[in-house]
Amino acid sequence: MSAHDQADAGAAASAQDDQISIDEFQRVDIRVGCIVSAEPLAGARKPAYKLRIDFGQELGVKQSSAQITVHYSAQELVGTLVLAVVNFPPRRIAGFRSEVLTLGVPDAHGDVVLVAPRGDAPLGARLF
Repeated sequence: MSAHDQADAGAAASAQDDQISIDEFQRVDIRVGCIVSAEPLAGARKPAYKLRIDFGQELGVKQSSAQITVHYSAQELVGTLVLAVVNFPPRRIAGFRSEVLTLGVPDAHGDVVLVAPRGDAPLGARLF
């Protein structure tokens, strides 16, 4: 077996070790929300916004801290649809109670780009 084949085999074994079941994935409750307000989060170590996100009638409005200041102004975020994990326990960030995890991915420089539905999705719709 060549070194390349051994590396491929090692990567495949590692990928299998990281696999989760569909039941485990379904425990993560990811919902569509609409940002209703955004403002700078004073006291945060890294620049961040305090977001208020409406998840519809079932879940209501939740708060989130998000380090998304590089690509987004507070004003342009209002009305934006986002995806967020809504079943993590709340966390205190710079004295602010963050209730949901707003999802994003890093760009080429490591700055956050929001993950959002492409079309019109109802508030509170669950990712599956």
